[in-house]
Amino acid sequence: MPIDPDLLAICVCPSDDHAPLRELDDALICSYCATSYPIRDGIPVLLMDDATPGPNGIGVAAPRE
Repeated sequence: MPIDPDLLAICVCPSDDHAPLRELDDALICSYCATSYPIRDGIPVLLMDDATPGPNGIGVAAPRE
């Protein structure tokens, strides 16, 4: 279920970088560190304990492609 665009516009990564998030399948992905946060029943779960760290960890810049 897609996230409402108005909600997605104000969602940011809860780590110290506070970067914008983008939606990908059933998760929100940080545009800075690539940490992913699950979407459960249409609700983003922005809890660090439920996050899947990016390749360099939560809040650490992901390599650019």
